[in-house]
Amino acid sequence: MPEADDAPVIVGSVPGSFARSVLAERHPALIQQVRDAFPWSPRRHRALDALLISCTEGVIEPLDADAHDRDQWDAWGGEYVGRSWFDVPFLWSESYFYRRLLGAVGYFAPGPWQGIDPFAPFKRAELLGPLVDDELAALDALARRPAGERAAAYLQGSLWGNRADLGFAVGSPDGARTTDRPGGSRTDSDDHAADDASGGPSSGSAAGEPPPLVADDSDTLWSLLPAGRAPGAVRTVHVIADNAGRELIPDLVLIDHLLTTERADEVVLHVKPYPYYVSDATMADVVDCARRLAQASGSAGEAGRRLWAAMGDGRLAVRAHGFYCAPFPYSEMPADLRREFAGAALTIVKGDLNYRRLVGDRLWAPTTPFAERTAHFPGPVAALRTLKSDVIVGLDPRTVARLDDADASGGAGDGANQAWRTSGTHALVQVRP
Repeated sequence: MPEADDAPVIVGSVPGSFARSVLAERHPALIQQVRDAFPWSPRRHRALDALLISCTEGVIEPLDADAHDRDQWDAWGGEYVGRSWFDVPFLWSESYFYRRLLGAVGYFAPGPWQGIDPFAPFKRAELLGPLVDDELAALDALARRPAGERAAAYLQGSLWGNRADLGFAVGSPDGARTTDRPGGSRTDSDDHAADDASGGPSSGSAAGEPPPLVADDSDTLWSLLPAGRAPGAVRTVHVIADNAGRELIPDLVLIDHLLTTERADEVVLHVKPYPYYVSDATMADVVDCARRLAQASGSAGEAGRRLWAAMGDGRLAVRAHGFYCAPFPYSEMPADLRREFAGAALTIVKGDLNYRRLVGDRLWAPTTPFAERTAHFPGPVAALRTLKSDVIVGLDPRTVARLDDADASGGAGDGANQAWRTSGTHALVQVRP
């Protein structure tokens, strides 16, 4: 791995930046939504009030003295205590915000609120919403398509499912919310991709289809996982999940495809050990989504029942390592995770936060090679991600120029925070064999 790089670490102090909008707008909005989602006690309301003041007007404060992980967080970022949330690394401040939010609602403390997911109402509403019914029904038509088309569609579904991220809707400038969120409705950007790789209308796509990807290594991904049982060692694929609900369901469908076509002998699905970043998947979300699939009719139900059986016989395992809620890039992963990934046929890394952790949360030149930024990863790795933050690498210079020019001509972006990087309307599949 190269030594420390010159690319600046992303912080929230830059006016007009995406990071600043998250800290100044999205986090306060999320506190209010969590407040409204449960009948919290006066003590919990006071704690949420204190967190709101701290993250908007105050400074970073340490965890309570009796917090089970106080020493750990002191080691991870004790030097940031007393500083503004906007002046420390964005990856750290976001992670610490969610840890403080869980503390405010009593998630870790003994008592009636211990272990209660404060984001569960949002996840549940999305999972039970009509859009999930429509998406599951669409699997019936897909099942009749040729094998190659099905594989491509399952991969695209997993990729664009990342656009359903609940956290991306919170506090967005236009008030956009994901379906069935309290008081929310669908937005055009959720139902239709707005732009292609050149930033213009996706004239090359049929109505309702996503735009071309800004980087597409899909062929390389499939070449690493040829169909049919391979002789010799067990072929294991790891999937590091991002969001629950409408993203996790297509992830599970993709996993079912890998197992049924014997592109993988076993799959390990990695989730968060506790609620994190609003909609990030936990073990409870895996069970809820697998049950939602299994109880559906047609192809979706068949896939769900196969997945349920695969979990029972060990072909699909779930891991919930504590590192997934740590404020660090994957270059600092612990030795036990490194050993797991080193032996994988492929590790698929889902979503925007995981991408930031994979390549480093810095303002890289977008043409920085993806292979260079992932050289630290112990084994073949693929990133499936819709673009919702400033971090991006591995793009062709001509693609970057087209995207920047389109933003400039459309009045979007200011050079420091190009809209194409953060709008969720563009996506990529990048692979380092």
